[in-house]
Amino acid sequence: MLVLLPPSEGKTAPADGAPLDAPTLSHPRLTEHRLAVLDALAKVSAHPDAARVLGTGPGLAPEVERNTRLRREPAAPAAEVYTGVLFAAAGLGTLPDDARARAARSVRVVSALWGLVSPDDRIPAYRLSMRVDLPGVGPLARSWRPLLSAELDAGTDGGLPGGGPRRVGRLVVDCRSTAYAAAWRPPAGSAWVTVRVLREVDGRRTVVSHHAKHTRGVLTRHLLGAGPEPSSPSDLLEVARGLVGGPLLDAELRAPARGGAHVLTLTVA
Repeated sequence: MLVLLPPSEGKTAPADGAPLDAPTLSHPRLTEHRLAVLDALAKVSAHPDAARVLGTGPGLAPEVERNTRLRREPAAPAAEVYTGVLFAAAGLGTLPDDARARAARSVRVVSALWGLVSPDDRIPAYRLSMRVDLPGVGPLARSWRPLLSAELDAGTDGGLPGGGPRRVGRLVVDCRSTAYAAAWRPPAGSAWVTVRVLREVDGRRTVVSHHAKHTRGVLTRHLLGAGPEPSSPSDLLEVARGLVGGPLLDAELRAPARGGAHVLTLTVA
């Protein structure tokens, strides 16, 4: 199982601790590009036009300024740095030991700065979106795409490089938003499921962003629990149905269009 999450927009800056040690992050083959993006981000963030380039408002000026010194900023596990609705519901930093080990193997945050992040990877807080066309690098989703393919394509037909036993047709549970989904698409024929969330009010179902983030976080934590890991879309549906009667009203699975993903639809009240 590979669970893909988007990063939170807001991040909690570690108060203290050692700074980033880029070569120790998971997926070390991404190190060279990580450092290129890091240096380009620092340069842009020191420019008077940084807010326009990065798509941020004046209230985020301190976070943009912090981008200029990320090599020196304290780092902490990504499970503690990424905050917000999805990560609060997933509670990756409060998992018991066995679930934490499963998360380290199975959960990856797709990041505009780091490419792929394990919950245990130590990173500083930063401000950068995958939507940015970063001077010196280019559109970030496009720049990461071949590198993430090299890391993850084999993982959909086995284990992540260096992580756990080989498995045929590894299930991809895709909780990413559109901008981050653009950085990698599983190969055709993969066991790939995107997670869609609807809210039902007075018999009418609509898409709601806040509830979607929270529900994807709840599902992520549920998948990291003591039960067996799902290995197929139908397995995932059965695991998700374990939440029906609690936070969920319903869980449904739709078969993929040609070359696309299955869609797991979770309905909340």
